[in-house]
Amino acid sequence: MNETTSRPPTTALVAVSGQDTDSAITSLAGMYAGRTWYSSALDQQYWYKYVAVGDDQLSVRRSQMHGYLRGDVATEGEVVVQWLDRGTARVDVGRDEVRMEPGVPTLFPVERRFRMEYQDWDQRLVHLGQDLVRQVAEESGLLAGGPLAFDHRVTPDPTSIAVWRTAVAGAMRALHTGGVGSLAWHEAQREVARALLRLYPLQSEPLGADPAQRAGARLRTAIEYLEAHAHEAVTVTAIADAAGLSVRGLQDSFQRTLDQSPMAYLREMRLRRAQEDLLLLDPGESSVAEVARRWGFTHMGRFSAEYASRFGEYPRHTLRRSS
Repeated sequence: MNETTSRPPTTALVAVSGQDTDSAITSLAGMYAGRTWYSSALDQQYWYKYVAVGDDQLSVRRSQMHGYLRGDVATEGEVVVQWLDRGTARVDVGRDEVRMEPGVPTLFPVERRFRMEYQDWDQRLVHLGQDLVRQVAEESGLLAGGPLAFDHRVTPDPTSIAVWRTAVAGAMRALHTGGVGSLAWHEAQREVARALLRLYPLQSEPLGADPAQRAGARLRTAIEYLEAHAHEAVTVTAIADAAGLSVRGLQDSFQRTLDQSPMAYLREMRLRRAQEDLLLLDPGESSVAEVARRWGFTHMGRFSAEYASRFGEYPRHTLRRSS
């Protein structure tokens, strides 16, 4: 008897389309608290399509239009990253304007109204709930209260863009195979949030006299040091020196805030970096051993066991799947 595994259907949160400007404004403006929107045809073939899948904490969307659109936008309770596959666009027109380029992620200004202008585009968007982003940022020691403050004018570096795309693609796989109620989807949401924080690092708030604020800032400095030196032979003393803490103070800060030691945090970071590389590399051009050594794993048996425990598959399977 043959058994088949059924996959839960991926239901669209939103799916709208049309061929006239009035319906485009009516359908799309409400999703972005739109005001004073204007749309016009470029020729006789005006049309638009918009679809979103996911849930209220993470949704992946595609927006297309053969036409022109401008207006005021605000995203409330969400962090939105978008990129163009085709077309032209400007975000935050007349203020801190960003002219979008195909393939380069662009962050919407967070929690404030801005003006946008698009023409003849095919656009991808990722909407993340601010509660999810805040939780992941706090768990990572990147935020200790206060607002989520990003600089949307930053141009992300190629490595961060690759990590972002890998995380989004992984989320789509988890959604299609497990559905919104699955553990895989839940973990994928958090991976996308972590990739966002790498794509657009949070802006540091000026330090006040509050000791808790100073401790949080030093922990952030320690994590930034680990991000920059994860591929090197890092010691606890070097991390503590970079953060301006004693070794004991560093260990206490990590344990109190992240419930793990600095070296355990570094090991988890290295495992994630190894997974990112394995997902991106061509199996014909690299090997698991090379990736493991790059991220400080010298014992292949232990690396494979830890990797499988963390990600549910052996590293050779991840590398094979990337082809």
